[in-house]
Amino acid sequence: MAAYDRFYKGDIAKEFVRGVQEQGGLITLQDLANWKPVEEEPVHVSYKGIEVYKLKEWTQGPSMLQALNILENVDLKSMGYNSPKYINTVYQAMSMAFADRDFYYGDPNFPPKEPIEGLLSKAYAKQRASQLDQEKNNPLIGPGNPYPFENKINPYTELLEHRGFENNDSTIRNFLPKHDGGALALADDLYQDRLWRGTTSVEAADKEGWVVSITPSGGWIPACIAGKTGVGMSQRMQSFVLDSTLNPFNVVAPGKRPRVTLTPSLALKNGKPFLSFAVQGGDTQDQNLLQFFLNMVEFGMTVQQATEAANFNSNQLWLSLGGKRIKDREPRAGNILLHENTPESTRQTLKKMGYLLSFDDRTSGPINAIWFDWKHGSLWGGSSNHGEDYGIAW
Repeated sequence: MAAYDRFYKGDIAKEFVRGVQEQGGLITLQDLANWKPVEEEPVHVSYKGIEVYKLKEWTQGPSMLQALNILENVDLKSMGYNSPKYINTVYQAMSMAFADRDFYYGDPNFPPKEPIEGLLSKAYAKQRASQLDQEKNNPLIGPGNPYPFENKINPYTELLEHRGFENNDSTIRNFLPKHDGGALALADDLYQDRLWRGTTSVEAADKEGWVVSITPSGGWIPACIAGKTGVGMSQRMQSFVLDSTLNPFNVVAPGKRPRVTLTPSLALKNGKPFLSFAVQGGDTQDQNLLQFFLNMVEFGMTVQQATEAANFNSNQLWLSLGGKRIKDREPRAGNILLHENTPESTRQTLKKMGYLLSFDDRTSGPINAIWFDWKHGSLWGGSSNHGEDYGIAW
């Protein structure tokens, strides 16, 4: 508490605020002094008997839970790992979940109240699953209507009917935020590399059964440093919206948290820890973690195999970070990133299904995970080969 008081009320706080305001920032000493850590109940769903827990709807975490609910209605295992049918199905489930994320998620401590109960209901997921197109991608997937599943009327029906996005089929996106322009302008690949490294995931467990999953981020390079503190100021405010037609729950306001991409994860099976897992990578985080989870649960991979396995990334969502204009962040329908080792037959089939393909040797952030083997009384660590990640055991 002494360290807490010094940072938020003492000399560090004073220098931080001076440095912020010197650069045009709005944070005051009162803001820091009023801040307190809040203990929140996580949200969770059950996927085939496995309870998966995420942070609340001020993060993108529930989008993975929504996708799991939808996919529970489908026989994924029979489709085969990364088959065209599997990719098409999971891609659309993610598109539905992210469309809801982009419109309905925000800080639950501020009105209006997010319809999270409806969003995470099995009945709503079953309705969404019935809309999956088995033959081709649906470029018009948008937010659903979870309110009836809370026995409520959607107050945003008219807004949803009049909104939308241009079905831009460009495979090129400008990921470079405005504050990185000018003399600090970075090539897209370099900026992406820094974005991957800007987040840290930490998974830890001990023999007593204590488990943590942590995903801190913000102030990544290049960052504005607050005075002489050495503290990089967060860039997360860019994840707010200014236009309520984009998301009435995530409009910027004093004291409000922006809807962030950070998404640590825990799963329980039979009341015991099953998985602790997290990853870096902005909007791709819950895409990567969804596929990692399915790799283990549906396809029987070990935790290490699942962290290294090739997956795919969707751009059919509103970007949370980067871009100089609203248009830069619009969903790119059917835009998909595949691993460069994807078979030619799969590539051709996906093209016929309406996908625009791009390829890379890296299709995931660095996934870190711990799997609990209760049968043999051991812990298995997994860490992908996509970053400066590793496991330590003693």
